[in-house]
Amino acid sequence: MKKENEEMVVTPWEVSGKIDYDKLIEKFGTKRITQELRDRLAKHAGYMHTQLRRWIFFSHRDLDWWLDTYEKGEPVGLYTGRGPSGPVHLGHMLPWFFTKYMQDAFDADLYFQMTDDEKFLFYDDLTLDESVGYTYDNSLDLIAVGFDAEKTHIISDVNDIDHLYRYGLEVAKRVTCSTIKALFGLNDSDNIGMIFYPAIQAVPCFLQSVREDRKVAVMIPAAIDQDPYWRMTRDISEKLGFYKPAQIHAKFLPGLGAGGKMSASMPETAIFTIDPPEVAEKKIMGAFTGGQPTVREQREKGGNPGVCSVYAYYFFLFEEDDKKLQEIEQACKTGALVCGDCKARLAGIISRFLVDFQEKREKARDNLESFLIK
Repeated sequence: MKKENEEMVVTPWEVSGKIDYDKLIEKFGTKRITQELRDRLAKHAGYMHTQLRRWIFFSHRDLDWWLDTYEKGEPVGLYTGRGPSGPVHLGHMLPWFFTKYMQDAFDADLYFQMTDDEKFLFYDDLTLDESVGYTYDNSLDLIAVGFDAEKTHIISDVNDIDHLYRYGLEVAKRVTCSTIKALFGLNDSDNIGMIFYPAIQAVPCFLQSVREDRKVAVMIPAAIDQDPYWRMTRDISEKLGFYKPAQIHAKFLPGLGAGGKMSASMPETAIFTIDPPEVAEKKIMGAFTGGQPTVREQREKGGNPGVCSVYAYYFFLFEEDDKKLQEIEQACKTGALVCGDCKARLAGIISRFLVDFQEKREKARDNLESFLIK
């Protein structure tokens, strides 16, 4: 169980402790998203996405420049990805929903990188065949979100290396081992693949530009733990003749335990897209809350939605109506809503979501090929 006073650790491979997003902005040197930028995104989309309204996407690099580029009529694109080391859970999907919003709003091509090489290199108990297998299994989840098949290009690093290796070498020649070690906390005992791998993750920032033979401004929607990759990439992009990639950073979907993000390494705290609905309901009913030890005390003292994982799921994903969300928050604080009832409502919502999503996921098998990079 995570402790509230545990030191914050945020890297591409580990997120733990109490997350302070203000400190992350300062530490990573990013910029806070302003109301003006939110309004500009909403203007092009026709509405403001829930993740914008609630500041779930909170930080950026060059979002203003990327929007300027689009408004000048110049080409823009999107890039994000997934490290396929197991089934997809809702935390992985949080930025995917927003990426679809961006694709729809800007009619943009999306290059989606499945980093099956990275996961093989970084996980001792994962075989290469297993990681590649998860690439295609996880692709079903991506397709089920509703992306445009003609504008979405899924890349397996292992099987599609011919699209990546040439420019991976161009990146690798311009980045030193000391830079990689400093950015990612690697040391001399790590395998040499870990040192080289970031060069491969940089390439989709340039891939649309190469394939279309023109400079494309690329936006990367992702959780902020992936930021070190793009800091490295931005440093060498212009040397290769490309624009620096822009970024928009999301907060982490909390796990169902006490503190920490949703993690596949603690499956009891995560809702996976392949979970049978009854399994997901059981996880929700056992979730950590901000409620009192007994119903009586809850009625008398009220609860604390600010630390409640159940309330967080309403906030991040499952209650789009701001007024209804506020009603849930107030009912919790006043004791009018007890944790068992709140959990049961969320369990029902997530169960229905999974039934619908799993049907879409199965249908995705029929058109998987149309999403794979050609």
